[in-house]
Amino acid sequence: MQVKVLIFGQLTDITGVSELQLNDVSDRDELITALNRQYPGLADSKYAIAVNKQVINENIGLTDNSTVALLPPFSGG
Repeated sequence: MQVKVLIFGQLTDITGVSELQLNDVSDRDELITALNRQYPGLADSKYAIAVNKQVINENIGLTDNSTVALLPPFSGG
């Protein structure tokens, strides 16, 4: 199973990329674990996660070709 991960804002400074592919992650928690292992700086960062354009707050299953977005905190102006 392959999941596309889009990374936005200051989170790209931590990862050095704005997009990547992860294999063999079946749910949100596995995704976070894999990302924290690959990019330890993400573990200390606050961000929202959207799966297929829906912001999620709980662990949900991912399917092949899911698109996940890591969204930094938003600030108003």
